[in-house]
Order: sequence, then C-alpha cells, then structure tokens
Amino acid sequence: MAVSLPSAVLPYADDVARAPSGSRTWRKFAHNPAALLGMLILLVVVGAALAAPWITRHDPATQSLIRRFTPPVWAPGGNAAYPLGTDQVGRDILSRIIHGARISLLVGVLAVVISVLVGVTLGLVSGFVGGRADTVIMTVVDITWSFPQILLALAFVAALGPSLVTVILVLGFTGWERYARVVRAEVLALREKDFIEAARAMGIGSARILLRHVLPNTFSSIVVLSTLQVAQAILQEAALSFLGVGSGRTYPTWGQMIALGRDFVSVAWWLPTFPGLAILATVLAINLVGDRLRDALDPRV
Repeated sequence: MAVSLPSAVLPYADDVARAPSGSRTWRKFAHNPAALLGMLILLVVVGAALAAPWITRHDPATQSLIRRFTPPVWAPGGNAAYPLGTDQVGRDILSRIIHGARISLLVGVLAVVISVLVGVTLGLVSGFVGGRADTVIMTVVDITWSFPQILLALAFVAALGPSLVTVILVLGFTGWERYARVVRAEVLALREKDFIEAARAMGIGSARILLRHVLPNTFSSIVVLSTLQVAQAILQEAALSFLGVGSGRTYPTWGQMIALGRDFVSVAWWLPTFPGLAILATVLAINLVGDRLRDALDPRV
C-alpha cells in the first residue's frame, strides 16, 4: 500500500524548482545592458515581422525596371519612397527585408519547437529509464553528431525539394540531439535525489515523476539552449536559401536576397549588404539574450 507522506517531506524539490527565483532572475537579466540591447533589437525585428503587411509601403514582389538599382535615400540618386533602395528588378529592399524577417523567425521558432519536443522526450527517457534504452538513444545521438548539421539539412532539402515546410522539418529533426544530451545529463543528476526517492516511496508513477518533478528542474537549461538554437536555425535557413535549396522563390528570404545581390555588389552594394546586416543584428540580439539569460538562470553566477 502506498504511504502518504506530508508535503514537508519534499522541501528539496521546492527549493530546486524555485532556484533561482523568478524575481531575482528577472532583476539580474533586466540590469544587464547587453540583455536589454538584445531585447530591444528583438522587439523591433519581431514587431516589424508581425506588422509587415501594414508597415511596408510596397509589395515585396512588385517589379519595375524603371526604378531598378535605385540607391538608398541618403546616396546620390536616392528616392525617399525606397529608403534602402531597390534591387535589380526594381523591388523594394526594405519591404523584402521586413517580409523576410517573418520567414526567418518562423523557421527558427518552429524548428526549435520540433527539436525540443523530440530531444527533451528522448533525453528524459534516456536518463530516467537507463539500460538498453539509454544505450540505443545515445548511440543514435553520437551517430547524428558525427555529421555536420548543415550538410544533413542540405542533403534532405535537396532530396525532398525546396519548400518552407521542408526546411522547418529538416532543421527541426537535425537539431534534437543537443537537447537529448543536455536533458539526459540533468536527469542523471536528479533521479537519485532525495525528493525523487520520496516521490517513489509515495507510490507516484514514473511518468508523473518525470513530468511533475524531473522535467520542471530542466526548464532553465532547455530555455537557454532553445534561445541559442533559434539563432542557429536562422543562420542555417539563410545558408540553405543562399545555396538555392531553401524555401523556394515564393517568399523573400534574407539568404536568397544575398545570393541574388552578390553578382551586382560592385554596382549596387546595398543589395547584399542590408539583408546581411539584418541577419547579423537578429542573430546577435538572440545570442545576447541567450547568454545573459543563461547567466541569470545560473545560481552559481
């Protein structure tokens, strides 16, 4: 018969779940200038992406050979209607960059969601169950780690055909092993703790222990790793688009814009420059937020 123990038996679980506290974490994060700068840039990028249909003055796909190679507004021959100039077929660069942000952020977030679901699930099973399941999962992780992720993504996208859904699925299913390794390591450290043993003594099942006691204590690592992985997914999507195997020609993407503008860099430097700066600013902002979030969530710092 299961023994019913008072909640005071599990003080350690509460301490782990609350360390560091949310208020203290937020104060450490909010007082960091680099974190605030990263958040500001992210808010601008995300806000522009969400409001793209309403804040852009031109359709990103509309062409006009009359206004092709219009320079930025501050350069000689610039036009205030096209602040960042136009490309080789007269499309507005600013509109294409803003609409391209929607694709980059969508790919980055959805790919990481898939990686989290797969990696965290396998990491929990591997660390908590152990035995043959742990051996099989970690062997798959080691094999996956032996191949460069961008090459795997390039091979799958080339085989399946370029599309937005394909890019998201490929990047999601080639990035889960990081989560599996991190979560497994944390579960191995947690499963022998006193509060886990107390939960077992109360007759709580393994699934409930995993969901109620083990998983919440891995949230900080998952959040930090996910933040940094979004930046990695954005870079990989840009690389695939640059190579011509990204989301196709249907949507404007930053990598595609750089690829199309590289042949005209000597006569229209703004074509590849501004999309490249957009990638730089977005990835830098995400990395700043992720690094400072890691410091804020680490009780040893």
